[in-house]
Amino acid sequence: MGKPFKIILATIATMAVLLTAAVCILPFIIDPNDFKPDIAAAVKNKTGRELVLDGELKLSLFPWIGISTGKLALSNAPGFEDRPFATLEESDIKVLLLPLLSKKIEVSRMVLKGLALNLVRNKQGINNWSDLTDSERILPIPTVDVSTQDQHPTAAPMIFTIGGIAIENARINWNDLQAEQHIELKDLNLNTDKFSFDRPVGIAASLTVLNSSANTIQAVKLNTELTVNERLDIFALRHSDLQVITSGETVPGKSLTTALTVADVALDMSQQTAKISGLQLKLGDATLTAEMTGTSIKDKPSFQGPVAIAQFSPAKVMQQLAVAVPAMQDASALSKLAITFDLAATADSANLQNLAILLDDSQIKGAIDIAYRDVGKGRELGAVSFKDFALPAVSFNLDIDALDVDRYLPPADKASKPIASPAVFLAGGFSALPVETLRKLNAEGMVSLGKLKANGLTMQDIHLNLNSKNGVITTQQSAKQFYQGSYTSDLSMDAQGDKSKLAINEKVDHVQIEPLLKDYNGAARMSGTVDASVQLQGQGHKTDELKASLNGQLSFLFKDGVVKGFNLQKIIDEGKALIKEPALPKDYKNDQTLFSEMSGTATITNGLIQNNDLVAKSSKLRVDGKGNVNLNSEALDYKVDAKLLDSDATGPEQVKGAVTINIAGTISQPSYTIDIASLLTDKNKAKIDKLINKLDKKIGPGLGNLLKGLLN
Repeated sequence: MGKPFKIILATIATMAVLLTAAVCILPFIIDPNDFKPDIAAAVKNKTGRELVLDGELKLSLFPWIGISTGKLALSNAPGFEDRPFATLEESDIKVLLLPLLSKKIEVSRMVLKGLALNLVRNKQGINNWSDLTDSERILPIPTVDVSTQDQHPTAAPMIFTIGGIAIENARINWNDLQAEQHIELKDLNLNTDKFSFDRPVGIAASLTVLNSSANTIQAVKLNTELTVNERLDIFALRHSDLQVITSGETVPGKSLTTALTVADVALDMSQQTAKISGLQLKLGDATLTAEMTGTSIKDKPSFQGPVAIAQFSPAKVMQQLAVAVPAMQDASALSKLAITFDLAATADSANLQNLAILLDDSQIKGAIDIAYRDVGKGRELGAVSFKDFALPAVSFNLDIDALDVDRYLPPADKASKPIASPAVFLAGGFSALPVETLRKLNAEGMVSLGKLKANGLTMQDIHLNLNSKNGVITTQQSAKQFYQGSYTSDLSMDAQGDKSKLAINEKVDHVQIEPLLKDYNGAARMSGTVDASVQLQGQGHKTDELKASLNGQLSFLFKDGVVKGFNLQKIIDEGKALIKEPALPKDYKNDQTLFSEMSGTATITNGLIQNNDLVAKSSKLRVDGKGNVNLNSEALDYKVDAKLLDSDATGPEQVKGAVTINIAGTISQPSYTIDIASLLTDKNKAKIDKLINKLDKKIGPGLGNLLKGLLN
């Protein structure tokens, strides 16, 4: 047996020597550049594109089998501009030969230098790479009948390593003719450490993004460690750090830095799970942190976890972003904001539970649900198409301890402060929004407030219900404690037509008017208890348009009231003194008028309140009046007939004096004038008539007519 064995060994040795010699000699005998036409023809046959190999091809077989290329270019798709789809300055890739025999793939460092891709989408929405990804060009993967396989133990897995990847000075041009957008990615560099399965590999990438439409430049840097298992279904990222610096004339401060760091990311594609730990996003002084877990990440992705935005100053961040901070009544407003919530998000919804917001001195708690509907086709939740405009539907339930709305509003002069009830104030807020926003607003929910201040008015135990859909907004609001009384109202705004239509119903019960007027305007000319109701309608897209078009009705009833700065008895006495009538005893304790009851109704037409049945009475007075109030200019135009009663008389009411008073000016600054003719008794009127007749005979009728006009 010795001789045959020696023959076999000799044969094997001879073959090994010949193979080694061939591997060493072949690169010198075979020139890969001779096959350039065959390579180009093969590419043309498979893709229909031209491949130009300008650089030199280098082939190696031992110990590394691989190829290096020089400059090459791949032509564009038919119908697109005459420029290469891709160009490459230099590339190099090699595989260690001998380990292949033991199912080990060891790739040397892969190098791509000067790669340039010109990606285009034309006006018809067709891109210039779709032909390369055409399913007809992809070879089908043969199916394997598991039942026919031999039931042998699984073979040892293949070991795969790469010495690293280097992409240097790559460039990608994205030209979207349909959206008229051009973005260029340049100076793209990627470097990785040696790669092998189940071991972390360091990755460093950087690039510059030029956005011509936004006129901005973004410098992007990424550093991370990636671990991938052998089946390519488990991925792990550690110590990920992404930084984006955006600069340009349109960028706040001409430079803005956004930083994202993530401690750990674990993806298990076989189990469809994900876990994100230590996520932190920082923009200026604002910092967001989160811990997320995901399920069904391929079929129906869902993520859950706590999210927190650390306390920061919104006003300061607005300054950092070059956003003008609006002038507000409180200079310290928008100085504190912090948010925490538990997030549950899917592809078409987001749910914020255990929501807690600190806004300056206000604490807000509750929950918010956001769902996306496909408005373009009217489908229900879960049928979202990114090609159509998706509108979020928001539902909420919020509880606020206290909120001072006025501190966030522009400074206002109390003397020129406009009339605005809570519902009108709310309508003004809606009308300040663009009409397109109102038409798209889709929200439903409830807000409860312990204490609210708005437009100078304070109220407690407030409830607000809101429903907005398809351009129709309805609200119901109530305050159980409103200046020792209560307040209820409802509002409806329809923004579907050319002009928004507004309807408001309001009611107050047993409200103390004096503290209300003091809070509202800084001073109160009246006191007492009021019951009132108002129904208003208007139309227009702006606050001024709505205010000028207001129409409706109102009714009011004041009880146990006092009108300050207006002493009706004193006015009657002074008027009588002017015509030398005997004056009543001058015992004026206060410059005011008391009444036990005052009531009336009014109509509102285009912002003008017309009241024709004003009635007030007390033990000494009877008042009837009519007039109007202009809501746009706040001008007054009233005529009041007042009668002073003899409180000592028995039986039917005895009138001791009467006067007609004209009220003008504005609501905040009224003025009073006496109609002198109303003070004249029949006796005095007769004397004046005789005097006028004498003057007419001596001087002529002109002076007599003038006197009559003055007295009337």
